[in-house]
Amino acid sequence: MPDRTLVVMLKEPRPGRVKTRLGAEIGHVAACWWFRHQVRSLLRRIDDPRWQVVLAVSPDRACASRLLPRGFLRIPQGGGDLGARMVRAMRAAPPGPVCVIGADVPGITRAAIWRAFRALGSAEAVFGPADDGGYWLVGLAQSSRLMAGLLADVRWSTPDALAESVASLNGRTVAYVDQLADVDRAADLRRMRAE
Repeated sequence: MPDRTLVVMLKEPRPGRVKTRLGAEIGHVAACWWFRHQVRSLLRRIDDPRWQVVLAVSPDRACASRLLPRGFLRIPQGGGDLGARMVRAMRAAPPGPVCVIGADVPGITRAAIWRAFRALGSAEAVFGPADDGGYWLVGLAQSSRLMAGLLADVRWSTPDALAESVASLNGRTVAYVDQLADVDRAADLRRMRAE
């Protein structure tokens, strides 16, 4: 079994509960349909013997959901803001490098994930910036060495999320990998299709 863990943060795909900003623009059923297909495509692209893929699911009861792809270990995200849930998922990983990604970024590839894990050979943390000031990936060289305050007091879904997350590392060495775009709004979908 590989010593690297890749955690995918994932909501159970139900209309009105996933991609709500997108759903407000294109309809909640259509947004849910897009998300379900995006998740399946993402998991096919990133499944790799160099790391173990773990699904951190929300709500917690969705660990048993038939709406989520099979064949992957599932863990509950638990409560709290996004930072608390990501830190909890990293703590659940076995010792070794761990990266956490979102499920709504169509541009994620095995090569991008591998670059992030390789960056953890010389840095204590790695981020994959997003176009909107957030990030699609955060990783730590050692899941067993989580720092107090990691990802605390971050204003999520703002242009400052990446900078505030880096600041929560208190001067640890940080590497950056590919900048990618997530899908939050209909304009993001149109841009993705055009590319």
